[in-house]
Amino acid sequence: MIRAHKIRLHPTEEQKGYFVRAAGVARFTWNWALAEWNRQYQAGENPTALKLKKQFNQIRRQEYPWTWEVTKNASDQPFLDLAKAWAAYFDGLKQGNKTGRPTFKSKKKSKLSFYLANDQFELGDHRIWIPKLGWVNMAETLRFVGNVIGARITKTADWWFVSIQVELPDAIPAKKPAACGIDVGLNHLATLSTGEGIENQAFLKTALKKLRRANKRLHRRKLGSKNREKARRQVARLHYRITCLRDDVLHKLTTKLANAYGIIGIEDLHLKGLLKNRTLARSFSDAALGKLRSLLTSKMEQRGGQVIKVDRFFPSSKTCHGCDWKWENMQLSDRVFLCQNPTCAYYQFGQERDHNAALNILREALRLIGLIDQAVSGTGSDEDANLAVDAG
Repeated sequence: MIRAHKIRLHPTEEQKGYFVRAAGVARFTWNWALAEWNRQYQAGENPTALKLKKQFNQIRRQEYPWTWEVTKNASDQPFLDLAKAWAAYFDGLKQGNKTGRPTFKSKKKSKLSFYLANDQFELGDHRIWIPKLGWVNMAETLRFVGNVIGARITKTADWWFVSIQVELPDAIPAKKPAACGIDVGLNHLATLSTGEGIENQAFLKTALKKLRRANKRLHRRKLGSKNREKARRQVARLHYRITCLRDDVLHKLTTKLANAYGIIGIEDLHLKGLLKNRTLARSFSDAALGKLRSLLTSKMEQRGGQVIKVDRFFPSSKTCHGCDWKWENMQLSDRVFLCQNPTCAYYQFGQERDHNAALNILREALRLIGLIDQAVSGTGSDEDANLAVDAG
C-alpha cells in the first residue's frame, strides 16, 4: 500500500527561485518531448520514453545547458509522465472513454511542479535535502514509517508543498459487520441510514461575495503589472482556502465512515450529467460529491471494507422502505415521505425523505451482494440489515 504525506515547505527566497527554475525545466522537457513524440508519430515511427530521453540527453549539454542547474529528475521524469499520459489516452480509446490527449503546458497557466526520486533527496527532522540546493525547512516531519519511493514538489497559491510517497505494509483489516446506506445531496451532504445527517457547508457559496470582489479587482489591473500579480495571488489564496475547508470535511467524514462500517451502499450518480444543469452546477461542484465517493471507496478498500454502488435509476426516494409502495408523482419540493399503503407500519407516518432514501440504498446494496433477498428486503431497519450482515 502506497500512502502520500503532503507537507508545507518554508523555503527562503533563494530556494523559491530554485523551485521555479526546476519546475520550468520540467515544463520545458515535457513540451519538448510531446512535440518530438507528435512529430515521430506522424512520421510513422514508434516513439518511446526511453528513446526520447536518450535523444534529449544527446543535445542537452550543447543546446540547453541551463537544464543542468537543477536536479536531474526535473528533466528525466517528464518523459515517464508523458508515456503514462499516452498509455492512459490509448487505453481510454479502447474502452470507449473520452480521455484527453496530452497537451502542451503553458508557462502562465500550468501548475509549477517537479519530481524527486528516492535517491535524490534526504529527509531530516523538519527538513528535506534537495540536490544542488541543500536543506529546506518542512512544517512537520514525515508521518509514515516505511520505504520512501519518491516525492513531488508543487506550488499552490503562494505556498510550496512536498508530497512524499511511502510504501507501507498492508494492514490486516479489522472485521466490521455493520452496514450503512448513504444518500448524498445538496441540502444534506450525506444522510446515513442511521438517521444522522451531515450538513453541506457550501464553502464556495459562503465565500462567493469575497471571491467576486477579488476577481473584479484582478480584472481591473493592467496586464503584466505587479498589482495584477498581487491580485491574482489573492484570488489563488481564496480558492486554496475554500479547497482546504472542503477537503477537511470530506476527509473527516469518509474516515469516520470507513472506520465504523464494513459495507457502505451509495448511489452511482451521473456526476457529469449533474454538472450540466445550469441552475445547480455550481452547487454540485461546491459539494464535491465525486471526491466524496472516491475518498470513501479508497479508504474502505484500505480497511478491508467495500462500497456497493446502487444503480442511479433505483427509485430510492420514491419508495417506502417498509413496504415498497412507490410515490410516483413525488416532486423535488416534497421533503417528507408519506406512505399511502394502509397495511404498512409507516402508513401516514411522515419520515424525512433523505433518511428513507438512505434506508432503501442500504437495502438494495445488501441485496446486490446477496446478503438479503428480494422477498425479505422490506425489513426497513438498520438493525435488521446489520443482523443480515452478521449472518452472512
